[in-house]
This record gives sequence, C-alpha cells and structure tokens, in this order.
Amino acid sequence: MQMQASITTRLLADLAEKNLEESDLKRAALHVLDWIACCALGRLSIAGDVFQSLIDDDPISSPKQAINLFHGRVHWTQALNINAALGNVLEMDDIHRSSILHPGPVIIPAALAMAQVQKASMKDFLEAVIWGYEITIRMGEAVGRSHYQYFHNTSSCAAIGAALSVSKVLKLSDSETVWALGNAMSRTGGIWQMRNEKVLTKQWHNAQAALSGAHAALAARRGLSGPAFVLEGPQGVFAAMSTDARPEVFNAPSTHWRIHDCSFKPWPACRHAHPAMDALLSVLQHAEVAATDVERVTINTYRDAMVFCDRRTPVTPLEAKFSIQHAVSCLLLFQQPQLHHFDCDYIAREDVIALRDRVDVVFDANIEKLYPAHYGARCEILLKDGKVLSAQVDDTLGDPEKPLSKPQFAHKISMLLSAAGVSASKTDALLAMEWAKQDDLTSLNRLLEDKI
Repeated sequence: MQMQASITTRLLADLAEKNLEESDLKRAALHVLDWIACCALGRLSIAGDVFQSLIDDDPISSPKQAINLFHGRVHWTQALNINAALGNVLEMDDIHRSSILHPGPVIIPAALAMAQVQKASMKDFLEAVIWGYEITIRMGEAVGRSHYQYFHNTSSCAAIGAALSVSKVLKLSDSETVWALGNAMSRTGGIWQMRNEKVLTKQWHNAQAALSGAHAALAARRGLSGPAFVLEGPQGVFAAMSTDARPEVFNAPSTHWRIHDCSFKPWPACRHAHPAMDALLSVLQHAEVAATDVERVTINTYRDAMVFCDRRTPVTPLEAKFSIQHAVSCLLLFQQPQLHHFDCDYIAREDVIALRDRVDVVFDANIEKLYPAHYGARCEILLKDGKVLSAQVDDTLGDPEKPLSKPQFAHKISMLLSAAGVSASKTDALLAMEWAKQDDLTSLNRLLEDKI
C-alpha cells in the first residue's frame, strides 16, 4: 500500500502548477523595497551595532559574495545574519494577519543573500520571495493560535519559508526541497520569554530562522535527507508545538499568491497597536481634539493586542512601540505618528506620561471574533465637558482592505531611508526601479552595496 504524500510534498506540487504573473513580481518587489528601508534604519540601533560587531570580529574573509546592506560585500552568512536581524527593529516590517507573523524580515534576506551568491536573475529572486511567503503564511495559519501563546511565529514559522526560498534560488529538486523543509522545521523555535525582559532576542530569532533555512537548503543539495512528515507526523511540529493545529489549512486552495494578503505598516509601532491608532485618527479626522480637553480615552480591542501592547508605563523605545497607551497619547498630542515619538525623550515627557495615565485598554468580545483575520479597535474619547467622540475600525491602514496609496508607500520608504542617511538620489533610484523588467540583480546590488 502506497503511503500518502506529506502535506509539504503536496504543497510543492500545487505551487508548481500555479501561474506567476508580472503583477505578482511587482508585489514582491514592493515587499523587498519595504524591507530594505526598514533594515537600513534598523542598522542605527543597539542591535545594529551588536550584529555589525559580529561581522567585524568574524575571521571569515572570502569569498565576499553577498551584501551587508549599504556596507559593502561580506561572506553570505555574515550578510544574512545581520540583514535578517535588523529588518524588524523599527516594528515597521510587513505583516500577515491570520498567520500572526512578519514574513519579510526572514524570507527576503535569505533569498537575497543566496541570489547574490548564485548571481540569480531578478525573476528567480522575486519568485523565491513569493514562494517563501506562501509557505510561511500557510505554516502560520496551520499551526494554530495556541502556538502563538508561547512561540514567536515569525521565527518558528518563517524558517520553513527561508528554506523554501533558498531552495528555489538553488533550483533544488522536489525531493531535495522536502528534505530542506523537513530539516529546517525539525529544529525550529523561538519562545516569547523575551517579551518579559528588556533584551534583543527578537533580532536573534529572525537571524537564526533565516540562517537555519538557508543552511538546510544547502545541506539538502549535498544530500542531507530530512523528514517529509515533519509538520503532521506523530512527533512533528503540530503535535509538539500546538494544541489546535489545522493541517488541512496548509494545503487549502488559493486563487492567488498569499503575498497579496500581507499588510504594510505605516507607523513605527507593533501592529497590534495600529488599530487603536487608526481608530483615533478616524476620530481626529472629524473633530478637533486638544489633549488638554481629554478626560479619558478607552480603547476596545482584541485579546492579543492587550497581551502585547497594554503597557501604560513603557521605559525603553521598544516598550513604547508595544504600548497602545503611548501611541495613542502621542497621536493626541502631536497629531501624526513620527519615528522620534518612540524615543526616550518622548517616553519621559510629562505631558505624554499624564495622557498615558488616562488611556484604558479593554477587551471587546465582538472585535475578538474578527481576529486574526481582521485587526480592529474602537476608540472612545470622553472630553472634560462630557462630550463623547468615538470611531471603530475593523481593518487598519496598510491592510489589503485599506491599502497604502502609492504616495503613502513612497513617503514611508523615503522617510526611513532619509533617516538612515541614504542619499535622495539613491532613494529615488530605488523607488523608480522597474524591478520586474530587470534581467538580474546588478542594478539593485549597485544601489545596496555602496556605503551610505
């Protein structure tokens, strides 16, 4: 009796039959550009200094085949280690809602490093990104909500995406690719304890997920076999790391590539804080509200937003990015979210502190019912004169249902690259590049290789 194929084997067969259009390549290019901008500014951080020092201390000297963004060429493992670590430092990286993870910071640097090593075509690079997003998103959805309680989905689920994207660049056979996916997931992880301490572990998680996936693909090319049933097997990921896994979701039919279901983040805060920010901005679009007139602000939202971002007294910039109270207070005081609003100077401002004390975050069962397919919130402002202003959003700016406009997207990229010290001419060239029409990575590499 013939054994049924594993769900990873079946998915690879399904994806091989799926058409890939120019619109898909263009979408992938937007995600690459978004990641480049986030990574560029993420370098100017404590984590950036740490990971750069790892390169400086590493005796690896040749071959220098991959690019440490805006800092020249280094060994591909060094490039991947730092580039994968820094894409989410700002909390402005892309996100997929129902899988509750950020594909870009792990998938893109893995695909890019190996594409540079292999001198791959632009099409092959972008296709590898698309495939990496596809399997990562499906993994996040299939592993269930219980997994997210203890595990950092971006790390634990994106390792399989890094393995697949690198396998695509290397043009591995189906059996070799299944080995790579199996080995990458056989040692995946990333527990959430870091959320309870003031540490930089999140960057380590992403770097290790990307490196693990890449090494698994390279080892498979050399003949290192791996478990085909690593996900659904009796001692596989679903059994070991979830209580509500849904293996059938992994192979669910889709009329489009799932990269189109991702969101771009317009503001420098955890995505769980964005619904509250968007709801408040909806109020401010229809009424002028002075912070001094506010008696109380109530944010109704879903449970994970409270778990991650109900933080009245942030101390560090990272904690501020994970504080609905801080984000809402800065919006009321300064109207538009800015990068520097999450710096220590603003965290310690007396007017910000006073307003944070008047912001309450409460659970809303109706909003919870829509999550994680939709990230929603309701903002209610009680003014000192007794008047109440309110607004609710079911989806927030940057979601597929509420996408960033081209000018809004370009503004985000320009803002981040400018703050990172990237020249206006280089920024304009990146924004103007017709990615899908490039034969190879030469033009992109030229823009990324030179130091800022």
